[in-house]
Amino acid sequence: MSGSMTSAPDRRPWTGALLLAALLALAGCGAKEVVVQGQFPQPLMSKLPLTLGVWYEPAFREHEFFDEAKGRAESDWLVRTGEAQVELWDTLLNGMFERVVPMDARPAPEQMNPAVDAVLIPRVDELQYAIPAQTNIKVYEIWMRYAFELVTTQGETIADWTMTAYGKTPTAFLQSDEAAVNLAAVVALRDAGAHFATSFTRVPEVAAWMESLEAPAAVAAAPEEGQEEGP
Repeated sequence: MSGSMTSAPDRRPWTGALLLAALLALAGCGAKEVVVQGQFPQPLMSKLPLTLGVWYEPAFREHEFFDEAKGRAESDWLVRTGEAQVELWDTLLNGMFERVVPMDARPAPEQMNPAVDAVLIPRVDELQYAIPAQTNIKVYEIWMRYAFELVTTQGETIADWTMTAYGKTPTAFLQSDEAAVNLAAVVALRDAGAHFATSFTRVPEVAAWMESLEAPAAVAAAPEEGQEEGP
């Protein structure tokens, strides 16, 4: 007996559903990565007559934010801000202070440290971002909370405070989501720099510390009792 056999089409209802699920998984499995890059101008202000040390912890230098996709049609996001953070704060601090000295380690007792008035240690405590409500509008929002610590060269705390910064993509017509997120992050970093420049000397503990530095200089410059000020 000879002949040929042909198999009937597979009409099981779940095959189409499996194919659709696989396609959705492939569409959402690729992580979107952004290494933040931007321009950060120096502040237009008179420099404070201080020599400031700055210590960037490894977590700050390498700061990144990862957000896992909430659904199959979404993508994971990895936003690396560390390099941009260091670039911003180096530029900002050199524009604010008479001299800025990078530190090799966090100040501690019995540690050889450069001659500085104090050391600033910035940290990113939290970063959040909001995605567009409509997928065709590429406007993202980024919110950051910083924590700052100002310490002596022996590691003793002079002041610690927090500060927030906000950035929003200023246009909805960018070509990619990555470009929109990058621009929102740059705006947030510039916002952080502007807030720090205008608020640093208004932090109560910082203001008191600066007054304590000025007091000995004022005493040294004052004429001794009974001594005439002029010829």
